[in-house]
Amino acid sequence: MKTLVLGGTRFVGKHIVEACLAKGQDVTIFHRGLSDPRAFPNVEHIIGDRDVSVDAIRDRRWDLVFDTSGYEVGPVRRAAQAVAHDDVHYVFVSSASVYEEFGPNTNESAGVHTVVDADNAKLTLDIYGALKAACEAAVQEVLPGRAICVRAGAILGPHDYDDRFAYWLRRIARGGEVLAPGDPSAIVQFVDVRDLADWMVRAAERRVHGVFNATGPGELMTMRSLLETIRDVTGSDARFTWVPSELLVERNVAPYSEMPFWLPPPYAICGFDVTRAVQAGLTYRPAVDTIRDTWAWRQNGWETEAAARAHRRLQIPAGISPEREAELLSEMREREKAPR
Repeated sequence: MKTLVLGGTRFVGKHIVEACLAKGQDVTIFHRGLSDPRAFPNVEHIIGDRDVSVDAIRDRRWDLVFDTSGYEVGPVRRAAQAVAHDDVHYVFVSSASVYEEFGPNTNESAGVHTVVDADNAKLTLDIYGALKAACEAAVQEVLPGRAICVRAGAILGPHDYDDRFAYWLRRIARGGEVLAPGDPSAIVQFVDVRDLADWMVRAAERRVHGVFNATGPGELMTMRSLLETIRDVTGSDARFTWVPSELLVERNVAPYSEMPFWLPPPYAICGFDVTRAVQAGLTYRPAVDTIRDTWAWRQNGWETEAAARAHRRLQIPAGISPEREAELLSEMREREKAPR
């Protein structure tokens, strides 16, 4: 089976390439040569930028195409058109950020964001979700019935150079009093990149098509259990002080960036329904394995991937400074002392 991966030298793309190779597929990767050009020396590399041209992948036939690096409609549409033929199956890695509103058990029929002049809009953080939704529509228009659009939530695992989960790993490993945000019973959702990649490859081989929410983990995980599991994995002496969402909102703490995985009400009770993906074969490893393996990679391999971090399309700040954390904890203690 001949497979093309658009991207393939960073986080999700790397794991897709590994999953394809494990199945004996003949893999080609099309990338800019910026993040990790030495990755996978035994597969075919095509160096190019689809923002400029897709001629290098035109007029060749692949059975499967995985698009891990599509953010703007024009380049995504051109890539899909370049590889389109009757037997190709296309997997587009989208995002749960496409949804216009979040609620308990949000499923694939929920409304999605839109953006004016989507075909010409340029990526910014503000319209990231809307552009992903528009990219999905473009792929499905070019390849009707031959595409999977995967709306992933938080993706964790080795080679994850995003700083949001890394904030919790570093902060809890440092120990001491740790600001824990919001409701400790709030549900946390994420998927291990290896589970996601393996499922996408298997689903593509079976010619599954349509839109799927794809997050996890397999067991119920709360904010408390996430932070406590990180403490166990890192061997830290951290102790958690739970600061209510009201105080964090008052002090303009940015949800999910300054306090990763925290969302204030009413979004704190949101969740994504993954029934369709599970019915289509998505499976999960224990969450502690994801946390342990990510921590191990952060200690041993993270610094070697500076280029991958530097060439991200969006740079998303994460975590609060020690000084601001101390201020918030001090204010929390003062409020607890105040007469009620």
